[in-house]
Amino acid sequence: MAGLQADKDIIAGLAEAARDEVELDKKKIESTTSHEHELDGIHDGLEFPTDQERATLRRVSDTIPWAAYLIAVCELSERFSYYGTTVVFTNFIQQPLPAGSKTGADVKQAGALGLGQRASTGIGTFNTFWVYLIPLFGAYIADTRWGRFKTICVAVGVALVGHVLLIISSVPGVIEHSRGSLACFIVAIVIMGVGTGGFKSNVSPLVAEQYKRTKPFIGHTKQGERVIVDPAMTTSRIYLYFYLFINVGSLIGQISMAYSEKYVGFWLAYTLPTIVFMICPFVLYFGRNMYVRSPPQGSVLSKSILIWRTAARGRWSWNPVQTWRNLNAADFWESAKPSNFRGENRPRWMTFDDEWVDEVKRGFKACSVFLWFPIYWLTYNQLNNNLTSQAATMVTNGVPNDVLSNLDPFALIIFIPIVDQFIYPALRRWGINFSPLKRITLGFFTGAAAMVYTAVVQHYIYKRNPCGYYVATCSDPVTGDPLTSDLNVWIQTPSYVLIAFSEIFASITGLEYAFTKAPKNMRSLVMSVFLFMSAIAAALGEAFVALSADPLLVWNYAVMGVLAFIAGCIFWFQYRELDAQEDQLNLLDEGHYDEKH
Repeated sequence: MAGLQADKDIIAGLAEAARDEVELDKKKIESTTSHEHELDGIHDGLEFPTDQERATLRRVSDTIPWAAYLIAVCELSERFSYYGTTVVFTNFIQQPLPAGSKTGADVKQAGALGLGQRASTGIGTFNTFWVYLIPLFGAYIADTRWGRFKTICVAVGVALVGHVLLIISSVPGVIEHSRGSLACFIVAIVIMGVGTGGFKSNVSPLVAEQYKRTKPFIGHTKQGERVIVDPAMTTSRIYLYFYLFINVGSLIGQISMAYSEKYVGFWLAYTLPTIVFMICPFVLYFGRNMYVRSPPQGSVLSKSILIWRTAARGRWSWNPVQTWRNLNAADFWESAKPSNFRGENRPRWMTFDDEWVDEVKRGFKACSVFLWFPIYWLTYNQLNNNLTSQAATMVTNGVPNDVLSNLDPFALIIFIPIVDQFIYPALRRWGINFSPLKRITLGFFTGAAAMVYTAVVQHYIYKRNPCGYYVATCSDPVTGDPLTSDLNVWIQTPSYVLIAFSEIFASITGLEYAFTKAPKNMRSLVMSVFLFMSAIAAALGEAFVALSADPLLVWNYAVMGVLAFIAGCIFWFQYRELDAQEDQLNLLDEGHYDEKH
């Protein structure tokens, strides 16, 4: 979701190369902070920074554990399979089966069901909604019953069943019967969505959990510089490269499958991703004793809601403005802390300490931040359907129209290491605090810029096409061959590059924010809330389906751009004070929660 996402291997080198390698003192050093450190087997023997050092020393990230790379390889193969299949969905649904073809392959334009652009956009939007709705259930099962690792293993098995059905929908003998093929296709994407959703809500927290440290500590670079090793920055770096792996899988899967559908047929475009996906079970089994796993701790959602209800008691007013102020007051959560209840006055469900309430407060704040993401995902989702259709109305010179969407993961593979190795360190050296909420805000603005550019391109497509505003159905009256504008398809490149930068700033940071701000026993749940925003965006996208066809496509892209820009402005205005509390939120002590009562 987020964006064309996946994982990588050559990247293991990138993660370690040209980096501030932190050499930790192997001697036990007494802490120089004013806080007592409780021995936990993870931070023992480390030197912790004073308040003055926190304000003056440069911050660097720690080394990424190898177990995290192993999980990222698993995500790479899953994203290869997901995006390798979904990249051909638009042509499979929208374009008709070429004359005389039994596989859907055609060097001019591959196709199968011939249901048109609106049906393609509608089914594609449903698929997006479905695969990002299911993470809520996957997170619940992981947090309460199976744990993240077991849930991922079961989800992989379910997704494989969906992949097999997808292949069946496209084999010769089935694909020629559009109704039967469509029915099998719909069942396949529903089952695949269950597996994908269960996988996505748990693999993102699992990869970051492989790094155990949670408190900043003092380290030294090879040059002898005294620095702060920041776990939050390490988590940010883990997700940068996790997202890089996502896009390596996405890029390879999409390019290879786009040519597979064009020259061989849809059955191959669905079979090869299934084979690659079968890497997942082997990687999971190989590393089963290496991974850091968090056991299920029961449902904490109900108690989190009870905490909020307790805190909100007596704060309601007939005046909505006053109610808003009361619910956002600085002391809102204080009344729900167990220390305020004595003896028999303490509810039986209150089986946690004050620190856990502070963690829940932080988790709620993170979820409120995510409520703005559906507007961002509306802009991103244009890549999956409308930009692919737009490419088909320009001069492609033999390049499959659905190959162009790979410019997004290609740009991410190039720019993620650049951002990690050069841009972010340079900003830190210059004393610029490019905090998560600032990055998310910039992500909204770059997404808006991508939509504005796309709207301009669409305007010139209409202007330079012989059929004017009806380019998707424009054809030669004599030969029946499709007629396009004279614009080269590669002018779409800035749209994809801008979207890629918006993903670096908004989508990757969202993953980081969901992990670092959630209580330990709510990480899958909070991550699933972040992913669920994509489902809401898909549902909102259904409202714009009417705009996703000629002659209204300029309006479609312009509306998306304006919405993203306005949302970015309001987002920053609303959360600028929360941005100032970033370090304070990251340094909260871990709370204690008893799930047995």
